[in-house]
Amino acid sequence: MKIAVYIGDGHLRSDSRFLGLVSDLERGGCSVYYVESDSALEDGTDMLLSVGGDGTFLSAALIALSYSVPVAGVNMGRMGFLSEGRAEDIADAILSGDYIVESRAVLNAELKVGETMTDDSSSYAVNEMTVRRSGAAMLGVDVCVDGVKLPTYWGDGLVISTSSGSTAYSLSVGGPIVLPESKVLIISPIAPHNLNVRPLVVPDTSEIVLTTQSRDGYFEFSSDNRTCDVPESAIISIKMAQFSLKRVRLNKSNFIQALTEKLYWGEDVRNVRH
Repeated sequence: MKIAVYIGDGHLRSDSRFLGLVSDLERGGCSVYYVESDSALEDGTDMLLSVGGDGTFLSAALIALSYSVPVAGVNMGRMGFLSEGRAEDIADAILSGDYIVESRAVLNAELKVGETMTDDSSSYAVNEMTVRRSGAAMLGVDVCVDGVKLPTYWGDGLVISTSSGSTAYSLSVGGPIVLPESKVLIISPIAPHNLNVRPLVVPDTSEIVLTTQSRDGYFEFSSDNRTCDVPESAIISIKMAQFSLKRVRLNKSNFIQALTEKLYWGEDVRNVRH
């Protein structure tokens, strides 16, 4: 098996856990090589390892999408919902085949500014796409879901999240947690100035069109961990991409258990088992 390795933090190359992982893979007959964000994968690459946290995984995902190879997250960070595998578990799982390759939804955005339409790799996201105010002025976000207009959201912005991203930015602004296999999109306001707005869950077949109102003239648009300034006149159309991300999941992993261990979900003295 030929395995490419993407590392977000170069210091991790000397981490004993990572060195042990590479050693185990090579002893098991795997060919291991390193890639950067702008590197091409070698022919015959079977898997991409993302070494770091979820932010590193999102960067590695862009590489994996370009080559349609599965990506496995090696958690060297703090949280790790996408990169959940421990370094000491990954090698055994890969060498023994004790994993599955699951499909994770990918968002695609088309930005239209005047007569110009953009559609490139920076317009894809695994977790979420976000519009945010770029200055002090409040941002108004007008949303249409399959042609049906919602009341204008006023506040700091709006998050459009996949089910994979429900535990990321969407969660921090009050969005619901949904199981990764759920076929939904989540619309969550950021610091809303409307007292009566709540996050909205829509089918993942929906097309969500965003326009903005702001005295600043510009707003920030983010696709996962990539951000750019966009003119207020832009029209953003967000829908599911026609392809998905191949993500390696260890058979021993469990989403509910991850919620309990990482976010202390349900932490309560009455839930302690003696």
